[in-house]
Amino acid sequence: MRGNIAQLMQQAQKMQENLQRAQEELAQLEVTGGAGGGMVSVTLSGTKECRKVRIDPSLLAEPDAEMIEDLVAAAFNDAANKVDTESKAKMGAATAGMPIPPGMKLPF
Repeated sequence: MRGNIAQLMQQAQKMQENLQRAQEELAQLEVTGGAGGGMVSVTLSGTKECRKVRIDPSLLAEPDAEMIEDLVAAAFNDAANKVDTESKAKMGAATAGMPIPPGMKLPF
């Protein structure tokens, strides 16, 4: 029994190290989402901090505030979905093969 507990503790420590490494990688990640056929793009960090917004100058020539707002929101949501997908992939890889107790929730 003692060997099983030691092995389980080693697995838990390895999983914790893998999760920490995955979180560090996500913090360095930058993802760009787009809308309007690339007329608007939003770049987010892996923690969903907005790093950059780009609006094609042609959209500003005939300003339609509501359309531009909708495109910015759509580009942000596209980038956020990409961050979520990347986060799930990295966190899933960090826990691969590790037994997760029933009911335990991981940070993704």
